[in-house]
Amino acid sequence: MSVVIETSIGDFVIDLYVDERPTCCKNFLKLCKIKYFNFCLFHNIQENYIAQTGDPSGTGRGGESIYNFVYGDQARYFEMERFPLIKHRKMGTVSMINNGSDLHGSQFLITLADNIDYLDGKHTVFGVVAKGFEVLEKLNEWICDKDGRPYQDIRIMHTVILDDPFEDFAALEHQNGRASPEPTEERIQSDRIRIDEEVDQLEGMSQEEIEKFMNQREAKTRAKLLEIIGDIPDADIKPPENVLFVCKLNPVTTDEDLELIFSRFGVINSCEVIRDKKTGDSLCYAFIEFDRQEDCENAYFKMDNVLIDDRRIHVDFSQSVAKVKWKGKGTGTGYFEDNRNFRDEMKREDNRHKFKFTDKSRRGQGYDLIFDEENRDSAKYEPITERGHHKQREHEFYKKRHEDKKKDRREKSRERNPSKDRYKERDYKKDRHKDSHRYRETDRRRSRDRDSKYCDRRK
Repeated sequence: MSVVIETSIGDFVIDLYVDERPTCCKNFLKLCKIKYFNFCLFHNIQENYIAQTGDPSGTGRGGESIYNFVYGDQARYFEMERFPLIKHRKMGTVSMINNGSDLHGSQFLITLADNIDYLDGKHTVFGVVAKGFEVLEKLNEWICDKDGRPYQDIRIMHTVILDDPFEDFAALEHQNGRASPEPTEERIQSDRIRIDEEVDQLEGMSQEEIEKFMNQREAKTRAKLLEIIGDIPDADIKPPENVLFVCKLNPVTTDEDLELIFSRFGVINSCEVIRDKKTGDSLCYAFIEFDRQEDCENAYFKMDNVLIDDRRIHVDFSQSVAKVKWKGKGTGTGYFEDNRNFRDEMKREDNRHKFKFTDKSRRGQGYDLIFDEENRDSAKYEPITERGHHKQREHEFYKKRHEDKKKDRREKSRERNPSKDRYKERDYKKDRHKDSHRYRETDRRRSRDRDSKYCDRRK
């Protein structure tokens, strides 16, 4: 059961939960059928949150249910459908808006982000956007004031019902299936930019302002592209304002030298001359982080083109975002409060989530997959040498455990019967058996000697 919503910026399709929310779906479908939503304004749009519409007055305080047209003012609103609970898990979830008394009218909202748990249980989910997510992206990027009201109007132009499983109300037969009304001047009148007005952003600008505007737009487009391919964590990311970039340094200049020279302007959190990873030679540029932004600005104005170690240095504000800790695509960014141990922290974070192969040979051995450098020596993989056997370490562990249990049972048995030591008695029996065997052999040898002597005498 679906409805096509045609807006001034594009179309999208809503699939309705008819079985789970029959009352809300019936209200929504019948309002669409009498063209109630035509020219309704999206009066509240909040980025990465919701887009709200369904109020013909455009104020957010109006709207009425279909039952008001059938039963009168006493049925202007209807009660929420609480069960089964459907959550706002994904972008494009459509919900009827609670008027504050757990009642619904005609206003509904569309979520513009995933997992908006705050709305669960407060507003009734009755559908989801199935097609037209590009329209939701436009809504998310629309320019609005601090109250969420768009500077240029976005309106629902038309609604098309693809399937309606509910019977029509007899009182509304004259309105069902009628053609969409033409927009009137009163209905589309607005104190903002109307939907039929064309906006020329370059109107009234000088040539320099137009060039600056185009450069900013191009830079923003490039940053968005870098964010998409994963080179930067966020297109709107900005470098810190308390870090200086110093270049044209003498190769002999060290971190301590720079920190000593620049420390007269204020407290320095970190001072680092960038060096080659293999050779350790200076690359002749450095980054200096001050504790306060004012100190950083003073150093910028006074230290540019200063002679240090027979070199005229150049000082500028840093444009690097290398000290931004990226938590992963789609999870945001964070900044370290103490940047002194930034490299160690980043290295530790990388090693914690990185698989490593400690042995490249696969013949008769396995791979050692570890999460930490510190545990590599203690957690080496011991290969299986015979098919069907346990790992050598597990085998030794259980063997030792079995021997310990066996030894404990033996000691308990000795404590119970100290006079009857089974193991000593067993050894005694073995010795006695050996002695009896030795005696029997001696008797046989003597009997053979006797017989031989007797035979000799007879001869």
